[in-house]
Parts: sequence; structure tokens; C-alpha cells
Amino acid sequence: MLRRLQQMSSVLHPALLGGLLAIFVQATGPVQADEAVDYLSFATEDEANSTEIFSKASPAVVYVTTTTLRRRSRFSMDVMEIPKGSGSGFVWHDSGLIVTNYHVVADASRMQVTLQNGNSYAAELIGSAPEKDLAVLRLLDPPPDLTTLPLGDSTELSVGRKVLAIGNPFGLDTTLTTGVVSALGREIRAPSGRQIRGVVQTDAAINPGNSGGPLLNSLGQLIGVNTAIFSPSGASAGIGFAIPVNTVREVVPQLISYGRILRPIMGIELASDRWRRRYGIKGIPVVRVFPGLPAAEAGIRGISRGSRGDLLLGDIIVAIDGETINSHDDYLSLMERHKAGDAVSVRARRGDREFDFEVVLTESQ
Repeated sequence: MLRRLQQMSSVLHPALLGGLLAIFVQATGPVQADEAVDYLSFATEDEANSTEIFSKASPAVVYVTTTTLRRRSRFSMDVMEIPKGSGSGFVWHDSGLIVTNYHVVADASRMQVTLQNGNSYAAELIGSAPEKDLAVLRLLDPPPDLTTLPLGDSTELSVGRKVLAIGNPFGLDTTLTTGVVSALGREIRAPSGRQIRGVVQTDAAINPGNSGGPLLNSLGQLIGVNTAIFSPSGASAGIGFAIPVNTVREVVPQLISYGRILRPIMGIELASDRWRRRYGIKGIPVVRVFPGLPAAEAGIRGISRGSRGDLLLGDIIVAIDGETINSHDDYLSLMERHKAGDAVSVRARRGDREFDFEVVLTESQ
């Protein structure tokens, strides 16, 4: 009878249809579902995916808190330890290595890492890269069986793909938010002032305290390190940024081994961007060329003094390997793509002429 009324719904007057339904319910009682659904055992595919990823990945996510030393007053020699900040991180290696943002631990005198189970451990900074906003900590007395995250590939990302962020926003431990990749190839400014390129933009809610936590794909793989938000209020406005995992893959092993990013050098000192902008110079002036290093052997010149003691501008680097160089950031970013032993083609302006030099890069001193 109910099915017949539903079939006639398109031709019956709404008031008449409502009356007939009321009579039917009064006569037969409430309509029962063919089969009761148990909410505890039911989940959509997306819900099941999110739940599974959170269950597997959350034990690898940590809460990082830091303290710093400060004098009680400008006239006092007494020093007290005060809370400095907090953020998130994740286990990189089960030996007790933790990855987080540089700005989470910058200038900290003491660091403490709290695992999902609530146990806290003292940690030390073993490497940092302010230009990439990444840092590596080591637990001083790590527990056994730490959980790590599988690494993904940020080149496989596309706009619209699902992402999940796990962290400790506002100190609320092990919080999950979900969203999508909302843009790729963004640039953000690192604590050092340099630009971080190729950044992943997401609408997954990222708030203060999420910094340093993982951004995961729908396979539970690490595809970024949450690092910043764009928000006038300081809270999530639907635009968050993560350092791509391929950058993390390159940087973290160097921080573990050397404590910093290793990049090859030419053996030159460059003028500051402020000085360059002040005098409207296009390219980067070479201030000094260090004897015995590749740039000197290639014939590149720095600033010199004339016969009257006045300063004479030397070579101005305008391109390397055909790429225009307009700032220190351009130069350093290009150097990071090479290793010691690589030969690069340098185009420099000297007076009214341009010269090409081939420079074989060497290890940083």
C-alpha cells in the first residue's frame, strides 16, 4: 500500500497525499526499516579510510614543547626557565629521531617530546635548516618500538586529492583534520627570510600547534610537513601550507649527518640584496673571490681598489646555467640543486661586457 501511494505522489494533491499517508500510518503503525543498521559497525568508505589512517599514523605524531632561559629583570643576574612554545612533530626513525619545524624549536634551551601514550622524553637538537623551516631532534632515552610513517612522493599530488593533518593545535593532543590539496607549487617565507618553493596548499584545518606535524595522503603516506597558515586572525581560515615530502627527503638526512644543509660553493662572497636594491643593480655583485677556490681559478673578479683608493665594481653574476639570478635566494636555491664536482656555467657582467665562466663546484668549507 505504501509503495502504491509513493507511486501516485506525482499525481495526487499534496494535501490529499498527506492525509492518506496519515491514515496509513495510524492503521499500520510507524514504517520500519527493512534492516536495522548498527552505527558502530557501519562506515562510509571515506570514514573507514580516515579512521584507519589515524589509527596507524597517530602513534608516530608527537607533541613538542620548549623552554628558554630569561633573566628575572634587566638588572638581575638570576636566570629562570620559562615556557617558550609548542608544536608538533613525528618520528622519522625508530632510534628516536624526530622531525619538526625549525621555528618550533628555535632559540630553545630545553626541549621535551610527548608521545601519544602520554610519556615524555627529553630531546636535543641535532640539526636545523632555517631556510627550509625543518629541524631534527633526538630523544635522549628513546623507548623501544617507536612508530614511523611511510614516505610518499609529493610529485604525485594533484589538486583535489584527499589529505589528512595530525597534530596538536592549541595544545589539544593528537587532533585529526581532513581536507584536500587546494593548490601546488606555492612559495612561503622561511624563518631565515628565504623562500621555500614547491609548497603544498591545503584546506585541512591547520592551527597554531599543528606546526611540524605530518600531512598524509589517503594511503597514510607522509606527503608534507605542516608549517604555516594564512590567516588574519591567527586561526585556520582554510589556507594552510606544508613543506613537500620530497624536500624533507633531501634535507633531513643532511641534518642527521652534518647538522645543516650541505651545498657546494664557488668560493665567492656576494653583495647583500639590500645593497643591490639600493643601487639598482640587476644581478648579484661579487664582493670577494677567495684564492685557491673554483671562482678564482675560473677568472671571476670581485670588488677591487683603484689607484686612488676608490672601489671598483667587479663581476656581477646575472645567470647560472641559463637561469637568471636576481637575489641571494635565487643563487642559493640553484646551488642546492648541485653537488660538489658539478660544473656550472656562470654569466657575469663586467663593465659594459658580459663573460661566460665554467666553474667546477667544491665542497663547502
